[in-house]
Amino acid sequence: MRAYANQWKVALGISTCLLAACGSDAGGGDDPGDGGVVLHDSLDPSFDGNSPPADSASGADAKPGTDATPSTDSAPPGSDSSPGTDSAPGVDTGTPPPTDAGPPAKSGYLRTDGAKIVDASGSTVRLTGLSWFGMETSNYAPHGLWSRSLGSMLDQVKSLGYNTLRIPYSNAIFDSANVPNGIDLGKNPDLAKLSALQILDKIVAGAKARGLKIILDRHRPDASAQSELWYTSSCSEAKWIDDWKTLAKRYAGDPTVIGADLHNEPHGPATWGDGSTTTDWRLAAERGGNAILGVEPDWLIFVEGIEKVGSDGYWWGGNLKNAGASPVRLSVAHRLVYSIHDYPSSVSAQSWFSDAKYPANLADVWDAHWGYLVRTGVAPVWIGEFGTKYATDSDKKWLGALVDYEVKNGLSFAFWSLNPNSGDTGGILLDDWTSVATDKQAAVAKGLAPMLP
Repeated sequence: MRAYANQWKVALGISTCLLAACGSDAGGGDDPGDGGVVLHDSLDPSFDGNSPPADSASGADAKPGTDATPSTDSAPPGSDSSPGTDSAPGVDTGTPPPTDAGPPAKSGYLRTDGAKIVDASGSTVRLTGLSWFGMETSNYAPHGLWSRSLGSMLDQVKSLGYNTLRIPYSNAIFDSANVPNGIDLGKNPDLAKLSALQILDKIVAGAKARGLKIILDRHRPDASAQSELWYTSSCSEAKWIDDWKTLAKRYAGDPTVIGADLHNEPHGPATWGDGSTTTDWRLAAERGGNAILGVEPDWLIFVEGIEKVGSDGYWWGGNLKNAGASPVRLSVAHRLVYSIHDYPSSVSAQSWFSDAKYPANLADVWDAHWGYLVRTGVAPVWIGEFGTKYATDSDKKWLGALVDYEVKNGLSFAFWSLNPNSGDTGGILLDDWTSVATDKQAAVAKGLAPMLP
């Protein structure tokens, strides 16, 4: 999500310790520069709030559900997993639901119980975390490692009271030719000569040592931009699934990694419940989720919404209006968590922000699009992204209302983001990558939950 601004200040004395320049995926060379803006999944400055930006290379993470650009994802899914029984050409009837309650959660893992997430003892828990982005970019490593050590950043996440990290990645990390860069090896000598997956191992090990949990997020099919659908012409459904199975196998048996956010922000042509083998995200989530559970049955499967349901447009990945009538059916019971993204008016001026009842109207907006799933006990909902620069009165009211809604309804979340270099939201950290945005942190902290067992 968002415009990732390069706040990297490189001292001459440490420049030789750096693998390469941060943000080179935006078309720049290896000169790290100072204060430039690198667009990754960002809002184009000319974006008018009614349609995604014309520059598809910039992508976009949080967008209104109106007038999406046509999909460029021309490749058929090409899945290596069974799509279910075809009732008509190009129509998939999906995966039958499990016939039993499924295995209980093992120690350290989580499961669902109605609209709650529970631990192995059955106690209700809440995931209250942060997204730490960068692995999905052409740095192939979390951002900020040019300024600080990995360990010190994980220490700060825990000290601020968060219990989980959402780690975005792209499928490019599975290609050994893509070498991690933008790392100060003077501060991170243990990351020298490691592949992207090996750096991910270090993140998992560091989180484990601090009692933090990890949710992996397939944020992009490649390092340049996110995609409307779960597959593209260069990244098939089979690769999407195979790479998820690789991660599930890699971290199987380690309860530090608790789940998979299958695909970031389905939007544009993505549908829900119409049976199309090429656009029905609900069915694709079943195929991907069941493939993962076939390798690691203890993971939670996080399934985001879409953008449009009929004429109703919402944030990318945020519309779950059809999930009640057409639920995702996984082969292992008690593993499904729905996920949504929500943003304030400073990201895009949605109609509800100008309602005379704002912000009192927000609960009704959320209930209609996704909150009903929790209120009726269907399944948990994880707010996988929400963020703001916290600079306007409207944004402050939005964040206060959303945190209150999270607490009242027992919702889990991952705030976007730890990073300060998210162009339209900023982060919990300030531009020096160490100082904390104390007012923003105080607002989010009202919704924090204890560390997880």
